[in-house]
Amino acid sequence: MNAPANIAPLDVKAQFPGIPEGWHYLDSAATAQKPQAVIDAITNAYAHDYATVHRGVYERSAAMTRSYEAARAAVAGLVGGDPEGLVFTRGATEAINLVAASWGEANLNEGDRILLSRLEHHSNIVPWQMLAERTGAVIDVCPITADGRIDLSALEEMLSEHHKLVALSHVSNVFGSTLDVRAAADMAHKVGAKILIDGCQAVPRLDVDVAALGVDFYAFSAHKCYGPTGVGALWAQPGLLDHMPPYQGGGAMIDRVSLEDGTTYAPAPARFEAGTPHIVGAVGFHAAADWLSSLGREAIHNHELGLVAFAREELSKIDGLTLYGPDDSAGIVSFNMDGVHGHDVATILDDAGVAVRAGHHCAQPLMDYLGVSATVRASFAAHSDPSDVSALVEGIYKVKRIFG
Repeated sequence: MNAPANIAPLDVKAQFPGIPEGWHYLDSAATAQKPQAVIDAITNAYAHDYATVHRGVYERSAAMTRSYEAARAAVAGLVGGDPEGLVFTRGATEAINLVAASWGEANLNEGDRILLSRLEHHSNIVPWQMLAERTGAVIDVCPITADGRIDLSALEEMLSEHHKLVALSHVSNVFGSTLDVRAAADMAHKVGAKILIDGCQAVPRLDVDVAALGVDFYAFSAHKCYGPTGVGALWAQPGLLDHMPPYQGGGAMIDRVSLEDGTTYAPAPARFEAGTPHIVGAVGFHAAADWLSSLGREAIHNHELGLVAFAREELSKIDGLTLYGPDDSAGIVSFNMDGVHGHDVATILDDAGVAVRAGHHCAQPLMDYLGVSATVRASFAAHSDPSDVSALVEGIYKVKRIFG
């Protein structure tokens, strides 16, 4: 099969030592492979620069503290935010839990309402369910359109003055559909609600500007942005952080501790970073941010759009294959084959050197809506190229031969 000529080339696969020749990695929506620049930054931080931060008066500690805070500025820059509003977390999951436990506990009461959508990742559902159980708040669910987008018309109709929070995905991890965040934020703010956006699938490929989007909270992870696991970020309006109580207690987040007079806390964002942070993770996140910026996320997005179009065109020719989501999905193609479980499809593809994800993708409510237990998901990245699409399609034909 011939790839369309409009796929914008990004010749970076050689920068990824984890992708050997002949292996087609199509699971970047789960976690991205790491370019050599990120690996080198992590190695150097552990081998030559390592020390604690914010505590030592010796030079290496001071240097590592500067590197850690430089990482905060670089990561905040990925979403166009002020560093004062950037809290390092263990990932987007902890970032969302932080908002639920801190802002949510302080601001929600019995009868208040939270609005989610049908396509959310479990990490943007379960923390709100737990919060609702603790506070007596009520959760409403916005439907989705036929092509897999959050239905903004329904969202506007559902919102009321009882809603205190709207929590939505910027890009669906199953469909790759993109939300008009600014429109959703304006609707939320019109009724006095705050809005939190799960940006895990957006930040690796879209130019994000939290000011232009008008969001109150924005959560994302390093490992989906070509950085290390175990570190992520919550960006929040600094004025909101200043009035949120601490999420965890421990070292580094305090002003003064007294057994007699109690404890006073450091200003945000430090008050939300209890204990020794993932120092090298932050350094690696900085390297990933620089790498993304050097390529340009608009170029990455255009590259992935071309690959998605190519993949959907070829897969649509296969009898018995159902495609989900919009044609212009952001780097993700989900599908099923009649009579073949997704796990079997993924296993056969693995034998053919193609790595995809099969399962519910931590989106069981969406699977229930689709009437399936799982889908197969192929997700692209900056290093993907037309050969990956060709290998995927050839692997699907192999599945058809095996299952008749």
